[in-house]
Amino acid sequence: MEAEIAEPEFWNQQEHAQKLLKERNRLERVVESWDQAFLNYEDAQVLIELGEEDEDESVGAEAAILLNRAQEQVAKIEFARMLSGAHDENNAIFSINAGAGGTEAQDWAEMLMRMYLRFCEHKGFKTEITDYQSGDDAGVKSVTFTVEGDYAYGWLRSEMGIHRLVRISPFDAASKRHTSFCSVFVFPALDDSIQIEINENDLKIDTYRASGAGGQHVNKTDSAIRITHIPSGIVVSCQNQRSQLNNKAEAMRQLKGRLYEMEEQKKKEKASALSGEKKEIGWGSQIRSYVLHPYRMVKDHRTGYEVGNTDAVLDGEIEGFIEHYLMAD
Repeated sequence: MEAEIAEPEFWNQQEHAQKLLKERNRLERVVESWDQAFLNYEDAQVLIELGEEDEDESVGAEAAILLNRAQEQVAKIEFARMLSGAHDENNAIFSINAGAGGTEAQDWAEMLMRMYLRFCEHKGFKTEITDYQSGDDAGVKSVTFTVEGDYAYGWLRSEMGIHRLVRISPFDAASKRHTSFCSVFVFPALDDSIQIEINENDLKIDTYRASGAGGQHVNKTDSAIRITHIPSGIVVSCQNQRSQLNNKAEAMRQLKGRLYEMEEQKKKEKASALSGEKKEIGWGSQIRSYVLHPYRMVKDHRTGYEVGNTDAVLDGEIEGFIEHYLMAD
């Protein structure tokens, strides 16, 4: 790669050059991480040998610190290996849809939106809301946002599925316990190197006036686009751009990502059936429960991983759930 980058004509093909530089930088980070871990291991080994020669036990504590540091670095490298899927390094398109239940479910959808936006903020990811449908009285009916950052899709793909909330409803005068559901869809933002064939005759395209909360959520325009892919029933929409053309381009990008993800899920289901596995795959499975009453607990049903600090989870601290899922995947 370095030899190719050094060639005088390297920048003649801008797109290829950018991809190669991105891949070179990714590989450099892998090598640097391993080199640093190995350096800590070697330094600890030298300390131990010197301590044995001088019969000095005081170096043991310092060597232990270096070994622990090396172990932590190797654990991070091992986890990074889990983000090696075909599109894990891509940006992501994230969509939340409220289930049946009116205001309860719509409020839960807004809580999830906040949780994921906070998580993305913690990770240093850039987010942009592309479609926002306000709830009738509170919350949101549906929201879609893009996530840009290193391995955004790899980090977020494990979140696709049904999320269940159990709590005392703030909208119920009788203070009864309610159960609400929301579905989460996550798919990769594909570049032009992935060809997805879409027949224009299979598309129903509607235009409408952008609505929603406005302000930080959307720009109110007359150029919002909704595209329905008739064979699959997939519906995507975009309303954050002032240009109808740009909204259509973003909606088509979302559609391609969803169609690609749908085909990938079919392949996984077929492979699981052939190998005799019965593994929960896809958006139709309830993946996690968030219980706020009568006790407080968030539990992932796929891995069994659970956390008692529900406030922290709802504030975006969900790395533990993602890491356990990816390590077990």
